[in-house]
Amino acid sequence: MRITGKVVGVSLLALTAGCSSLSWLNPFKDKDKNPPAKLVEIKSPVPSKVLWKHSVGKAGLYQFTPAVADGSVFVAANDGTIERLEAATGRSQWRIKAPGELTAGVGTNGKVVAVGGLKGAVYVYDGSGKLLWETQASSEVLASPAISDELVIVRSLDNKITAYDIKTGERKWFLQRTTPALTLRSASGMVVANGNVYVPQPAGRLIALALANGVPRFEVSVADPKGATELERVSDIGGAPVVFDKDVCTATWQGKVGCFDSATGVGRWAKETSTDVGVAVDQRFVFVADDKGNVNSYSRDAGASAWKNDSLGNRVLSTPVSYGRVVAVGDYQGYVHLLSREDGSMLGRVETDGSAIKSAPQVAGNSMIFQTQAGTVAAITVD
Repeated sequence: MRITGKVVGVSLLALTAGCSSLSWLNPFKDKDKNPPAKLVEIKSPVPSKVLWKHSVGKAGLYQFTPAVADGSVFVAANDGTIERLEAATGRSQWRIKAPGELTAGVGTNGKVVAVGGLKGAVYVYDGSGKLLWETQASSEVLASPAISDELVIVRSLDNKITAYDIKTGERKWFLQRTTPALTLRSASGMVVANGNVYVPQPAGRLIALALANGVPRFEVSVADPKGATELERVSDIGGAPVVFDKDVCTATWQGKVGCFDSATGVGRWAKETSTDVGVAVDQRFVFVADDKGNVNSYSRDAGASAWKNDSLGNRVLSTPVSYGRVVAVGDYQGYVHLLSREDGSMLGRVETDGSAIKSAPQVAGNSMIFQTQAGTVAAITVD
């Protein structure tokens, strides 16, 4: 199978959990044809700074997304490190080591912390870092567990969604769906809201499951697979869906970005796009960084194009984050780019540690939290 240059980052086919997965290991295979855009000097950048930095450990071949809850930032690393940081200062409140290496995290509600380990291990701790229970998923876990008041929900690579009792680890319910011949090997997370857990599915589908029993509330197609080959038909959801007010919004690889009614699944709007990362949503806009390095903004109510910034071409961008007057996005060299929320113009740039930012940034109080592949956790603020 020939992988073309426009399929950014697809480098090999790996047989995992009974299906083939596309691994994102070499984003610059065709860098001579599609070189990353050079960064230009920004005149009169907006005042911004790094409030604090902290090193938690390398991500390796995985992605670890920081989680914010109860005034703290929870982070993890491939070597098994799990840490709770004070959001305002970055001061470590506790640091522990899981029994084995980790592949996914962090899921938390502030009281319970859950991570995924090698070969499908799942470790669950209380808010002080004490191990509550551990269990074994049916296959590898790449996405952060989702946590409600009563459940820890895990999605494994074989597309099995399992809910465990948050206190005891007893399995409460599960649902398993089949997968296409090829899927993205990505950390597409889940989100808990409105009594549901919203779960990305292969082939561009989104499903809402009732927390009480795992029964599907609705299932919608974000984008229908198209093309003559299995590779052309890959249209998996990238990143975690976002629930905002009455909308749930998400985007797919080789497909669309769109918003749906979070209670019924009725489509509000959808636009053509291709991305393997998630979307950012605020009161007015939906933001998505596409596979060519463009950052796009759409009106949340109707999907009208608000603006497009194409100055970061082929820089392998992270999920964006909306923060005050800026939209921020990380890249493969660890830069955080600050764009105007209103018109997309470039307003500033902040350096981290030179390694890629792949995980979704988070907002914690008056700062944005970014975690790099080398393990730097940085809190960035904009005046």
